[in-house]
Amino acid sequence: MKQLIQNLKTGDTSIIEVPTPSISDNNILIHTTKSLISPGTEKMLVDFAKSGYIKKARQQPDKVKEVIDKVKTDGLASTFEAVQSKLNQPITLGYCNVGVVKEVGNNVSQFSVGDRVVSNGNHSEIVSVSKNLCAKIPDKVSDDEASFVVLGAIGLQGVRLAKPTLGEFFVVFGLGVIGLLTVQILIAHGCKVLAIDFQDDRLDLARNFGADIFNPSKQEDIIAYSKYFSKNQGVDGVIITASTSNNDLISDAANICRKRGRIILVGVVGLNLSRDDFYEKELTFQVSCSYGPGRYDKNYEEAGNDYPIGFVRWTEQRNFEAILNLMESKKIDVSKLISQRIKFDEAPKIYSKISKGEHGLGMIFDYESKSNNNVSSKSISLQDKKKNNHTSFKNDSAIVSFVGAGNYASRVLIPTFKKNNVVLHTLLTSNGLSGTIHGKNSNFKYSSTDVDDVISNNEINTLVIASRHDSHSEFVCKALKAKKNVFVEKPLAIDRQGLNAVRDTYQEVNKASINTQLMVGFNRRFSPHIMKMKELMSAVTEPKSVVMTMNAGNIPDNHWVHDSAEGGGRIIGEACHYIDLMRFLIGHKIKSVNSISFGSSVSKKLNEDTVTITIKFDDESFGTIHYFSNGSSGYPKETINVFVGGKILNLDNFRILKGYGWKNFKTMRTWTQDKGQNNCIKSFLNDINQHRTTIPFDELYEVALSSIDIAENLRKQL
Repeated sequence: MKQLIQNLKTGDTSIIEVPTPSISDNNILIHTTKSLISPGTEKMLVDFAKSGYIKKARQQPDKVKEVIDKVKTDGLASTFEAVQSKLNQPITLGYCNVGVVKEVGNNVSQFSVGDRVVSNGNHSEIVSVSKNLCAKIPDKVSDDEASFVVLGAIGLQGVRLAKPTLGEFFVVFGLGVIGLLTVQILIAHGCKVLAIDFQDDRLDLARNFGADIFNPSKQEDIIAYSKYFSKNQGVDGVIITASTSNNDLISDAANICRKRGRIILVGVVGLNLSRDDFYEKELTFQVSCSYGPGRYDKNYEEAGNDYPIGFVRWTEQRNFEAILNLMESKKIDVSKLISQRIKFDEAPKIYSKISKGEHGLGMIFDYESKSNNNVSSKSISLQDKKKNNHTSFKNDSAIVSFVGAGNYASRVLIPTFKKNNVVLHTLLTSNGLSGTIHGKNSNFKYSSTDVDDVISNNEINTLVIASRHDSHSEFVCKALKAKKNVFVEKPLAIDRQGLNAVRDTYQEVNKASINTQLMVGFNRRFSPHIMKMKELMSAVTEPKSVVMTMNAGNIPDNHWVHDSAEGGGRIIGEACHYIDLMRFLIGHKIKSVNSISFGSSVSKKLNEDTVTITIKFDDESFGTIHYFSNGSSGYPKETINVFVGGKILNLDNFRILKGYGWKNFKTMRTWTQDKGQNNCIKSFLNDINQHRTTIPFDELYEVALSSIDIAENLRKQL
């Protein structure tokens, strides 16, 4: 299928061929018939991407601080690589999609195959969208009309926040598509509306809808005119749908309001507010968030959990439905807002014009691929047949496919496997886009969205699992049963059920002498600094004490890694690195684990990622892991100290290892941070070729079980 993307580094837009996205729980798959360009939002994205590094930095000062902190802790080379990787990620455009339901996922009952629906899907021939971000289109509403629903819902949410009542006087600043829809919604509420813009053609449209109009470039005194419009009492409310960096618009809005008037910001304006403008009148100012309640709530948008109508009357989905009802009853007319219909294949030309400021109001993409079977392919070739660059496979080659192409996989794992001369076969992702982009860049043969097809493919003998944590145990079991070697990015599993399933499968497969390799991406034990520490420690037979500190940093509460059912939490998902590392350095079985965290009066998220873990080993050695999210990013992320027999080893962020009291060792430095990723992957590939196992499965199981024990213990403390 074809999808429109934008290069974040250059701003260039292009249409590329990608596999059909996979269908997940709570989602529906939609075959697009129309999609609407949102000129304001999409021009802003294009302008940002086309801007230089300095301008990008000025617009994102928080990101600049993150970069500076990373340079201090990880070094310039690592930071530059991370920034370039982020800029090389393409972004999708569009959020006003109309189409026909092609497939429904689990837990979806309100939609059926063949339904016409509107959604916030992007500009693509097929989109996968949450059931709570879709709405059925009434028979009397055309596809062209329905393409305006999402923008209408944005205006409607601003109106709902303003709480207009019959007969009130309202002003709408900015007459783009959202502004003109907002004018009609307010009139449908029984309000008198004054529409303000600099463009006469848009003002004429607003007047045809029943609004009074005002052009600031032609009429001098907006305050005087607003008094005339509101019968000398001041307007009841102002809704701003304009986009400008100027602060004057907010000041004007305050000055034309009556006492206790309401100002709602839907667009983007300068927000250098004057207290005096708001103080005497006791004005209310509020920023509207997109389509309405549910926006950016993962539980609503991804998990598919609706808010009870008795408590949240208007969600984003119900706002979609309300706009459709207004269209069906002809209280909203979008026919005059359609300025252009464009074949989807010509989209890049239109974005070139948009970036130059040449655009109309409602520009609709028409899709003509409904009967094309190629649109629905879940696997596409990434190699040019004309160049005859298909890879020939040798029997002893590691023929590798990846499941997942997130930041770590694309920036670290894929380049490292490629550097070790493996054959890269298929890159599998759920949406198909990232798999296609990174697959082409790394010379994969295929991009796919069908995991079962990849696992069952007999050409592939090795699978790298780098998907979200909750899928790991399932994919590991399937791959082992298919006689694949498996490299799984930690964790091995996020719960006991998944871990036991992996154990049982591994034992069953290896009983049959299939000799499949399984490794978890515990790369730190392969770091040259750690190998030196292991060498020095092995010469000392007495018990050791180890202190490891991970200055992990804060991750927002709504991040998927905190979800115990999806990410497993940060102890299972990340601190397991240190549990494995300590197990490796000590070289004896774990005897017991204990943990302590903040008490139950602190948030649940903080309870699971600001933790001290103590581990006792069979040889009487013990260690302490401080996994903290509440430290400064200016401090090194990882430090390790070993105390044994009157000697100390100190490792600073995998760059500098110092020894105190060691006869033949003082310092080991590397120019850049080396956490052992390359050595880890090289060891895994050598294990495959030499039929050996570097990390015994018993150790992998022991570390995973200890991580789960610790996380469960912490949750009991709440």
